[in-house]
Amino acid sequence: MKKDIDFGTVEGVSVAVATTPNESGVDAWNVYLINNNPFPIENVLVSSKGYGILDGEEVKTSMLRHMFELVDAKSFVQIEPIDPAIFHINNEYWVSYYIDRQIYDKKFIFVPDSITQHNLIEISMLNMQGVLHT
Repeated sequence: MKKDIDFGTVEGVSVAVATTPNESGVDAWNVYLINNNPFPIENVLVSSKGYGILDGEEVKTSMLRHMFELVDAKSFVQIEPIDPAIFHINNEYWVSYYIDRQIYDKKFIFVPDSITQHNLIEISMLNMQGVLHT
């Protein structure tokens, strides 16, 4: 059972929603997994979904799953593009990975309207402006 599994404390792993202009000059938004640790993480599984209330109606996006065999030390991978139209609902990224034989697991939830121009910071590893969730 899940309650019997010893999940380690997640440290040095973050999820960021960042923007960069595309070739036509329009902001393109993407979600990134950042491994700030001095060691790689392996067998990374990321489940993403959106949910919430928009204009008085319940909204749910499809659940997407992404697998990365290895995320090197001090590096990042792009998880998926994200549409600004869903910034007004919860955007959840459930990340599970291994370091050696130990499993780690954490949910990163961007609450409604947390991804805004006002909340953008410089994310040095990405060399982009974005919202960082640690």
